Amino acid sequence: MTRPPVPPFDEESARQKVKAAQDGWNSRDPEKVALAYTEDSAWRNRDEFFQGREEIVAFLTRKWERELDYKLKKELWCYQGNRIAVRFEYESRDAEGQWWRSHGNELWEFDDEGYMRRRDASINDYKINESDRRIF
Repeated sequence: MTRPPVPPFDEESARQKVKAAQDGWNSRDPEKVALAYTEDSAWRNRDEFFQGREEIVAFLTRKWERELDYKLKKELWCYQGNRIAVRFEYESRDAEGQWWRSHGNELWEFDDEGYMRRRDASINDYKINESDRRIF
């Protein structure tokens, strides 16, 4: 079974992959999001390293339990063969009502069927006022 578009990517198919990832993550549904990754997908997210869909679901569940009203925007940075790099920015609030903006870069590697087998994410966070939000 494939998850189109599949590599090698051109600009159009890379943009489709980025948009699909953005839409999936904005659903805030860990089970749904995890289906875009291989069964043994390897992740680095900030200082966390883990592998496999089960760990992805656990991570995303924890993430969206603490990052409330999460909204994400991803932009294609570059692509080649089976790899895509993106720049992203998201906003969320914590349980105390403090809004945060997080931004960074992700490096993605896909298998031949179009599932992501590797995700490396570097992320920085800073406080913002609710009136400074720009992603809705």
